Amino acid sequence: MASRPNKIRPIRRPVMNKDKAEFEPCWELLKGALTDIHNKNATDLSFENLYRASYKIVLFRKGQLLYDHVKAFEEAWFRNHVLPAVTSLVSGNLINVALQNSPGMSAHERRETGERFLRGIRNCWDDHNTSMNMVADILMYMERVYVTEAKLPSIFAATIGLFRDYLLRNYVAGVSDHALDEPLAIFDLVNAVILDLINMERDGDIIDRNLVRQITAMLESLYETDDELENAKLYLTDFEPRFLDASRTFYQNECEKLLRDGNASAWLRHTQRRLREEQDRCDTTLSVLTAEKIANVVEQELIVARLKDFLAMEGSGLKSMIDNDRHEDLSILYQLISRVDKTKAALRASLQTRVMELGLEIENTIKNTDFSAPAVTTGADAEDATEGGDKAKAQPLNPAAQATAAAIKWVEDVLQLKDKFDKLSSICFNDDLGLQTAVTKSFTEFINMFNRSSEFVSLFIDDSLKRGIRGRSEEDIEAVLQKAIVLLRYLTDRDLFERYYQKHLGRRLLHNKSEMHVEKELVRRMRAELGNHFTLKFEGMFKDIELSKDLAENYRDHVRNLGEGTRIELGIQVLTTNNWPPEIMGRQAVTKVGESPPECNWPPDIRRLQDSFYNYYQRDRSGRVLTWLATTGTADVKCTFPKIPGKESGPLSKERRYEINVSTYGMVVLELFNELAERESLTAEEIQAKTNIPMPDLLRTLASLSLPIKSRVLLKEPQSKNVKPTDRFAFNASFVSKTIKIKAPVVNSTSRVEDPQERKETERKNEETRAYVIDAALVRIMKQRKELSHVQLTNEVITQLAGRFQPEISLIKRRIEDLITREYLERVEGDTAAYRYLA
Repeated sequence: MASRPNKIRPIRRPVMNKDKAEFEPCWELLKGALTDIHNKNATDLSFENLYRASYKIVLFRKGQLLYDHVKAFEEAWFRNHVLPAVTSLVSGNLINVALQNSPGMSAHERRETGERFLRGIRNCWDDHNTSMNMVADILMYMERVYVTEAKLPSIFAATIGLFRDYLLRNYVAGVSDHALDEPLAIFDLVNAVILDLINMERDGDIIDRNLVRQITAMLESLYETDDELENAKLYLTDFEPRFLDASRTFYQNECEKLLRDGNASAWLRHTQRRLREEQDRCDTTLSVLTAEKIANVVEQELIVARLKDFLAMEGSGLKSMIDNDRHEDLSILYQLISRVDKTKAALRASLQTRVMELGLEIENTIKNTDFSAPAVTTGADAEDATEGGDKAKAQPLNPAAQATAAAIKWVEDVLQLKDKFDKLSSICFNDDLGLQTAVTKSFTEFINMFNRSSEFVSLFIDDSLKRGIRGRSEEDIEAVLQKAIVLLRYLTDRDLFERYYQKHLGRRLLHNKSEMHVEKELVRRMRAELGNHFTLKFEGMFKDIELSKDLAENYRDHVRNLGEGTRIELGIQVLTTNNWPPEIMGRQAVTKVGESPPECNWPPDIRRLQDSFYNYYQRDRSGRVLTWLATTGTADVKCTFPKIPGKESGPLSKERRYEINVSTYGMVVLELFNELAERESLTAEEIQAKTNIPMPDLLRTLASLSLPIKSRVLLKEPQSKNVKPTDRFAFNASFVSKTIKIKAPVVNSTSRVEDPQERKETERKNEETRAYVIDAALVRIMKQRKELSHVQLTNEVITQLAGRFQPEISLIKRRIEDLITREYLERVEGDTAAYRYLA
């Protein structure tokens, strides 16, 4: 068997030795380059040679070795060159700043110490950052190939992170005589210095903002680990929490100081300034990442924490701001509260409380105000006075006029208060809907707490339309109309307002005290606001006035065509009973069902005129009944006063002719004195027997003809300020007036506040009407629903009637019982709290 020849092979060189031989020269080249870079001597370095060296190392699969060598080099460099330079900046004063234990240091010394330390940190960072960028460029191939494949942190991240690990997190045990119980990290010193500088700036000192910004930018560039997660920046994880905690403590102390100063206006402006400062600080000094968080700290500590205390401050809180119209303060307050509470609950509650307080103050002020002082006659009354022959003079108000003046003043003050809060809403509160709703609710509450608000509002509208329309511009008229609607919106007892307004409107229309087009426009707006049912009677009154105007004109034409001459000219108004209030229609004194008001004994000439008109009226309207109302009309009576014997000069030396405007009853009374002999007189009782005028109306009529100087065409015995049934009256032949036309006070032509008895009667009638309205609502609901529980039925009634009034639960219950008795409803068997409609 043949054997194979033996061969001797050459000895191979170990591969490791070859690789090491290749790595060492390359690393030495790179190491020298790294040293030159740190020493800022990189101008002569060849990027191509260095790149090729790192390329060879990676090519020989020594990437990890190179990676570790670079990190080790940088770590050694930090220990030997960077850290000693930084620790040399740490002084005793710096440690005192960090420990907040520097009572003997001035702000200037603290600032200089801190900024010198931060500049050293910044310089080290700038050098390290620049060097690591250059190193990353040299090792670009290793970065793209080896680091990516090995899934290691980039060489830049690994080396830049050394600044965090070997410098910022390095501990300082102490310097000279400043031994520390616990070592401080350099990072702690950096944070403490920045916070101290920020507090100094808050106190008004000037600091190097750019330096602080460079340090915070450094913290934003460093991360907790080399993985460089976005939410793990040192700025966010370490500095920002400390900054927010320190700021919270700072502003807590500042808030307490502001409270001790006790000036809410200063608090508002200080808080507003602090918010602007913190926003500016984040934009220029710290980081925009902190803007929202530090704003929240300021809001919580300066606004939310003690808001109620600041609002309640005596002399400068919300009450003072509102009362003194401090619009700027209120505007700032609204802006600040809007930042912390979208609902503005605290401001809303405070505004509501103040509205209620001011509303009650108005009522108390009116009660304590003396309205008996003389008042200059204006408006419609001034015209009346002029017609009466006397110049309008300041005259003391009687009790009824005082009550009316108080009512009008109450409404005017309420409107002024409403205007005040409307202005605040527009100027200060940006027309905030939530605040407007709250204020409106408070206005509604305090207005309706006053049980005479419905009457007072109607009197105010009556006074405004009678006195203030003539000669006013369209803008002024619009303001009056708008005020009327605003007041009406606040009222809950609108049915009571309707009753008063109907009475006042009737007097204005019958006595021609206002402009018809303005009245119609106001009623049109009421209809748009409250519905057709609310204004139905008002519109019927307008229709009666317009039809009466045409009817009177046609009747005059009819008389002229017949050739019937008459010395009496008739101006007549035909009123529909259901449209006009009982006070005007003469039904207020009627107590028995079917009873008619007493009929006046008319003079023969008046009776013939009435019969003539009645015959004309019945030609096209057969079957209608006309009832003559003497309580609401007026008459222009031409009176002749004879020459007084023995008077040779002056007005009494000749015959005098005057035209006196009196009430219809006044005309009837004056006609009696045409039949009397000279110096003959009649008592009030005798006049009542001849005319059948109700005694209360007669006494008021006689007072208007015998008491006022301007219309004293009758003489009264005895002379007194009151008229009694036994007083005697005679024709005043010596009456003299400066003017031809004279106006006597017209009975029932002036609207006034009701006295307690009249008020009680009005409320009684209104309660009766409400009972009928609730009955109708109950039947209407049950007819549609057939069967309902007591709670459901009550709620539906309240909902349906809310636009007219707020029905009381007890009244609804009584009306249900009444309807059960009258067999409109029945209780459901087995369920006494449910009802069924009976067809």
